[in-house]
Amino acid sequence: MTHANHPATIRRLLTTPATWAVVGLSANTERVAYGVAAFVRDRLGMRIVPVNPRGESWEGERGYVRLADVPGPIDVVDCFVNSSRVGDVVDDAIAERERLGIGAVWLQLGVIDESAADRAQSAGLDVVMDTCPAMEGPALGL
Repeated sequence: MTHANHPATIRRLLTTPATWAVVGLSANTERVAYGVAAFVRDRLGMRIVPVNPRGESWEGERGYVRLADVPGPIDVVDCFVNSSRVGDVVDDAIAERERLGIGAVWLQLGVIDESAADRAQSAGLDVVMDTCPAMEGPALGL
């Protein structure tokens, strides 16, 4: 079944104060994740926790290698990884859901994995796929 984003879910995620783990966010200012994370923090007021293979910090926020390393809490897992790898990130979010309090996974623009979206929804997580908060926020007047 093809995943459909729900406008009410997008609005709630973008307007409810939360901590977002941004998987794929590093100190590299050339990466799209860097600017989007800044938007989510500065315009939407969210706390950002960077998760990347080297555990690099971002803008003074301590970085972690994987979700299992984050002490918590995390409300949204924002996935800036290739579609072929996002299933593993979603599975990690499902595994850490209770411990970290994860309520949603957001697969960025161009990141599509229908099976992972189905697994996340079956586990009780909200899912947004193939769009970006930096596009959705302004479209909602945020």
